[in-house]
Amino acid sequence: MTRRHAYLPTALGELLVVADGDALAGITFEGHWHPLPADSLGVEVDAASDPVVVAFGVQLAEFLAGERTTFDMPLAPTGDEFQHAVWAMLREIPFGETVTYGELAARLGDRNLARRVGNAVGRNPISIVVPCHRVVGADGSLTGYAGGLERKRFLLELEGAPVVAQARLF
Repeated sequence: MTRRHAYLPTALGELLVVADGDALAGITFEGHWHPLPADSLGVEVDAASDPVVVAFGVQLAEFLAGERTTFDMPLAPTGDEFQHAVWAMLREIPFGETVTYGELAARLGDRNLARRVGNAVGRNPISIVVPCHRVVGADGSLTGYAGGLERKRFLLELEGAPVVAQARLF
């Protein structure tokens, strides 16, 4: 199979799902801060007929219904060595727990890498499945989520993770 994409309606809004062979290569939200490059999407397919998109849709529905805490699918994200190291750490964050950018940087051996870690987290191409929503600011506040802070709050509350109340700007 070639690289392909489909649009999947969900409770979180429409998701762009990119598959490469039998693996997920990308999941982004409408209005994503770092959209996947158009030339990396492949051909558009019907979400209801692509086996990878269908499998993800089933697992996402189970996750959103509280019936699943992890995703079980092959992944094929595109990124550099540092990004892959950060994304691997994201997959290790347990359901319902959060870590800070500084904690991830410390696991890499240098707390001064927190900003670089934040950049890698923000460019995670496989939202939700690679749970970048579980990374919070040093004070536990919701910070930077490429899919929007309301979605981040929703996902963390769904998981029962502690969410620091924040003043609304509007």
